[in-house]
Amino acid sequence: MTPRLDYHALAPRSAKALAQFSFTAGGGLDQRLKELVNLRISQINGCAFCIDMHWAALVAQGMEPRQLNALPGWREAHRFFDAPLRAALRWAEAVNAIPQRTPTDEDFEEVKRHFGDAEIAELTFSVTAIRAWNALNASFHTPVPEQPYRAG
Repeated sequence: MTPRLDYHALAPRSAKALAQFSFTAGGGLDQRLKELVNLRISQINGCAFCIDMHWAALVAQGMEPRQLNALPGWREAHRFFDAPLRAALRWAEAVNAIPQRTPTDEDFEEVKRHFGDAEIAELTFSVTAIRAWNALNASFHTPVPEQPYRAG
């Protein structure tokens, strides 16, 4: 695909604000959890740029490729994803599915079993931030770089 436009250059203040929001969102969460959620939501939303970036970040953190490859099947891959992580991924996917469906009371009760209210709020902000990046990159055909992009 041919890139459509460079939104960073054309709307630098907005891009910078989103970058700051993205950095801040999920600040109270375990970094690996945040990166796994970012990767999973990017997979669902088809954002190749973000998939590449978050996969590379997780590999740099020492995550095993086998576990990363199992991420789309997290519901069945209990060997790699414990109950709290499955609850977080379930919540993240439900939030990402808005407006086609909204998170159910069951989704909320499951995440609440493993996380406090502040963590759930941060997780939801984190999903909101990655959705924005996914929308921008997929809409404007942001290419996957030669080397994975590193935020910060």
